[in-house]
Amino acid sequence: MRKEDCFYLGKIVRKYSYKGELVVFLDTDEPETYQNLESVFVHLGSTLVPFFIEKSSLQKRNLLRVQFEGVYSEADADSLLGTEIYLPLTLLPKLSGKAFYFHEVIGFTLKDVNVGEVGEIISVNDNSAQPLFEVKRSEDEIFVPAIDEFIREDSPRNAQRSILFFHRERPPQRLASPTARRTIATPLAGAKSPARRASNGWRHPAPA
Repeated sequence: MRKEDCFYLGKIVRKYSYKGELVVFLDTDEPETYQNLESVFVHLGSTLVPFFIEKSSLQKRNLLRVQFEGVYSEADADSLLGTEIYLPLTLLPKLSGKAFYFHEVIGFTLKDVNVGEVGEIISVNDNSAQPLFEVKRSEDEIFVPAIDEFIREDSPRNAQRSILFFHRERPPQRLASPTARRTIATPLAGAKSPARRASNGWRHPAPA
C-alpha cells in the first residue's frame, strides 16, 4: 500500500498492558467509526506495514485500545510506540453537499462570486487556528480561510469536480500583491471555523 493512497488516522501513544496491548489516539471527529477495524497500516521506517487487530475497544473519546496479532509482549509493544496509523482512502465515509475532505480539492480552481477566478488550490494548511486553502495566483501564493459559510452549497460536488466556488458577501480585504508571495485573505468578522469533518474531513485524512 502506498502512503499517498492512504489517510492518517492517528498515532500509537502508549502501552496499555504487559500483554502487548496499545493505545491509539484517533485523530478524527468520529472515533466510533473506527472502533471495530479489522486491520490498519502502521508506518514503520519508510513502509506501511499491515497489522491485523484481534480486539479493540474505545476508551475515552479518541483513545482506542488495541491488541495486534503477533504483538504479545511489552518489548513488541515498545517497538511500535510513537508510530503513525493509516487507512486506505477508500475507507473514508462518503460526504455530501459542501462537505469535503481536503485531499479531494487539491488542484481545484478557487472562484470568488465577486471577483471571479482566484487561482488553483495547491494545498490545505490545517495546522493553524482555522484551516487555510493555499492558492497559486499568477506568481503569488495566497492563503484563504476554509470557512463553511463562504463555500457554496453546490461545491465541490459540481459536475466538473474541478471547480470550488468560494462565496463571500464581500471581497477579501487583502489579496497577494506582486511583491507579496504569501498573503492571507482576511475572512469576514465572526466567521466560524469549520468542523473538521465538514471542511477538513479528517486531519489526515488528507493523504499522507
